[in-house]
Amino acid sequence: MEYALGGAVALGILLVFIGIYTLAKGDGSLGDRLARYGAGGKSAPEKKKDQRRRPDVDMAILTSDVEDKRLQKRVQRDLARANLKLKVSEYYYIRIGLALGLALVLGVLRDPLSGVAGLFIGYFGPRFWVGRRIGGRLSAFNKQLPDMITLVSNSLRAGSSFLQSIELVSRETPPPMGEEMGRVVREVNLGLPSEEALKNMVRRIKSEDLDLMVTAISIQQQVGGNLAEILDTIAFTIRERVRIKGEVNTLTAQGRYSGYLVAMLPIGIAFMLNLINPSFMEPLFTQLIGRILLVVGAIMMLIGFFAIQKITDIKI
Repeated sequence: MEYALGGAVALGILLVFIGIYTLAKGDGSLGDRLARYGAGGKSAPEKKKDQRRRPDVDMAILTSDVEDKRLQKRVQRDLARANLKLKVSEYYYIRIGLALGLALVLGVLRDPLSGVAGLFIGYFGPRFWVGRRIGGRLSAFNKQLPDMITLVSNSLRAGSSFLQSIELVSRETPPPMGEEMGRVVREVNLGLPSEEALKNMVRRIKSEDLDLMVTAISIQQQVGGNLAEILDTIAFTIRERVRIKGEVNTLTAQGRYSGYLVAMLPIGIAFMLNLINPSFMEPLFTQLIGRILLVVGAIMMLIGFFAIQKITDIKI
């Protein structure tokens, strides 16, 4: 028993530190590092080489390769939105290491059911944390956005160029706004057009208000006009949207947290009862009627949760 527990803990810790240790290594070639700040497109020789490839080879790898690339790009996008300096492989090393380590520890110390619960918690826990980090970073960015637009507008009125105004924002504003604006400045300094650098920021920050600002700037650069006045109008619109959204969130807070309570309270009670008295919960998993009740209860909880979330989700 002691050897099994020690091996389980060692395996979990080893896989976690494999992902963390690779952070100290190089990030690839110079082209790979520069691609982070650019559009990520292929060079001309690479495009010609791809054009010379046979169509039957492309069709042969389409089913598996495209799905893998879509998953990889989605994970890379989520890590970028969470501002985590991790590769996709490192991220999955950490998730698998936590899942195996927690599952083996709980399985040895408690019972196989606790081990299965630890497996799911260890694997999906980091994903939940990344989602929470993305949401918190997006909320902080949206709160800073009106003040940032006002600062850019005032800088333009003072005679600065648009890029100088963005650089001023990167120096004077705290994260995450300062970090994202600093990345825009670096991309422009590396040769990327300012419009494309702003679009890359929209891809990293999934904000409707930011998309509105970037679209207005893009149109102004094509047709002309007073950019400072346009930005003032956008800042006023965003502030009103934030105010109304805050009032709606206050009015719907009770309903939203009722949905969380409906979904999480039975799961929490079942988990605590299983820790305190496993024999009391055993019939739910060993007998047919218990399994039927578990499935019916889970379906009813999901229906109630999604119904409450749908009712309280008011678009502004």
